[in-house]
Amino acid sequence: MGGWPDARERSAPGRRRGRRSGPSPDPDGPDAAPPAGGPPPEDDPGDPEQVARSICLRALTGAPKTRQQLADLLTRRGIPDDAAEAVLDRFDEVGLIDDAAFARAWVTSRQAGRGLARRALKAELRAKGVDGEVAEEAVALVDDQDEWDAARRLVQRRLPGLRRVDRITAERRLVGMLARKGYGAGLAGWVVREALDEDRSGEDAEEPAVHQEQGLDAWLP
Repeated sequence: MGGWPDARERSAPGRRRGRRSGPSPDPDGPDAAPPAGGPPPEDDPGDPEQVARSICLRALTGAPKTRQQLADLLTRRGIPDDAAEAVLDRFDEVGLIDDAAFARAWVTSRQAGRGLARRALKAELRAKGVDGEVAEEAVALVDDQDEWDAARRLVQRRLPGLRRVDRITAERRLVGMLARKGYGAGLAGWVVREALDEDRSGEDAEEPAVHQEQGLDAWLP
């Protein structure tokens, strides 16, 4: 006859809801879960070179890096020097690190986007660990005409905001802006004076035209 199972049947191991029927996994076996908070499998703490490779690959995913930038990163992460050197040498061999290509791309981007002069570009590359000769070759992509054109663009962009101040103040601020971009005093002064002369002569030319129109109006019936 039907009815509720007795207590022994309800408590039988095979009848408990959700209980696995197989044996428990070996805590040290291949199917064991990694300990909470532990490093991922690819970052085996017993293999510093593997850890270094993972760190470098993650760093290069966001943007190109120089060898020195990666070396500094590995030092901060506690990678031994010999393991770091081995990994960085290998990355050099396969082209994942290329300081010359990095320098050329940096110069092209910063000169076009920020209008930086060669002196400022070279200082930035050296700060990123690029060798002096490699930096020189990259900066050579910018010639004198490029610097003049970039300086003029920077000044023209800033001029409208300085039309309410006197000429001396405007000249000082514009020259200071170019100096911060790496331009020498001679080039900066020349470009600024040229731009101010053109800008203010244009303003002066508008005034006589207005007076002339007013004079003609006075003679009209």
